[in-house]
Amino acid sequence: MPQPITELTDRMRDIFGLVVEAYLERGLPIGSKALAGAMSLSPASIRGVMQELEERGLLTHPHTSAGRIPTESGLRLFVDGIMQAAAPDPRERREIERQIARDQPIEDALAAASAALSGLSQAAGVVLAPKRELILRQLSFVPLSSTRALAVLVGTDGSVENRIVALDGAAGAAALNEVSNFVNARLAGLTLAEAEARLRAEIRERKEAIDAAAAELVASGLAAWSQDHARRPVLIVRGHAHLIDASAAEDLDRVRSLLDELEEAQEIAQLLESARDAPGCRIFIGSENRMFALSGSSVIAAPYRGSQGEVVGVVGVIGPTRLNYARVVPMVDFTAKALTRLMA
Repeated sequence: MPQPITELTDRMRDIFGLVVEAYLERGLPIGSKALAGAMSLSPASIRGVMQELEERGLLTHPHTSAGRIPTESGLRLFVDGIMQAAAPDPRERREIERQIARDQPIEDALAAASAALSGLSQAAGVVLAPKRELILRQLSFVPLSSTRALAVLVGTDGSVENRIVALDGAAGAAALNEVSNFVNARLAGLTLAEAEARLRAEIRERKEAIDAAAAELVASGLAAWSQDHARRPVLIVRGHAHLIDASAAEDLDRVRSLLDELEEAQEIAQLLESARDAPGCRIFIGSENRMFALSGSSVIAAPYRGSQGEVVGVVGVIGPTRLNYARVVPMVDFTAKALTRLMA
């Protein structure tokens, strides 16, 4: 845990703030000679203060460089105790509001919000979208062998799911096709859970001349699909390319790690979920979150709400620890509020 900012002298606080701001701006270590131009102190005096800040775990010097950069603990202290966040500038507000237009589907607006954040922050924009049940349009079976068939489920949104199902003597391919014809004729337009319940009712009441074993197999499949969709995160990520900037060449391993981490949708969704109860923006710096311990990346996230005031999703930015927190935090907060207005 970083020490309270009140434990730093005014001189230590000033020098620490300059080091952090220089790092966030350029991503490079800064030395005492460079700081001397901004302060009425000698390089030797500044070096002494920087050494003390390093001993306190707030600064470090990478490799053999004489300059310092902040540690993750130092960045946390800066964000919590020194940083002054302001409202996003009018140009940024206009760009966010322009992309989150009201005359487009919600899914498109969420993708636009992610893209807008990515472009303005020069990092990856992420949105955890509200979960929606898949609406059934068509179900079909393609025989693969005497014991297996490929089930093809098509949703009204155009999404397609494929599953291998095992056949037995009681539920052959012909019987499955009869059940799928019934499903397509009578259950299209229902959610998977609704279709499963209706099909089981038909099995119990024997209203239709469908094979009970085959119908039970299909009903079980619909139930499994419905549960999978309920657990699956609806995650939108935009702006991977922004993470490969001019400084990336100096730290390719970190960039590769971050790009790999962004492929782990389930883990990112869990991380964003932890920001759902935050009153505003929540900031995770480097190894404060296990997922980004390798890449040393930061996450700034804020929840947005639905028409009843309930939290329906989370929007944020993922990037290197040298994100411009003072600029990006209000940007993410403004985007969350814009999405809340859109959902109202």
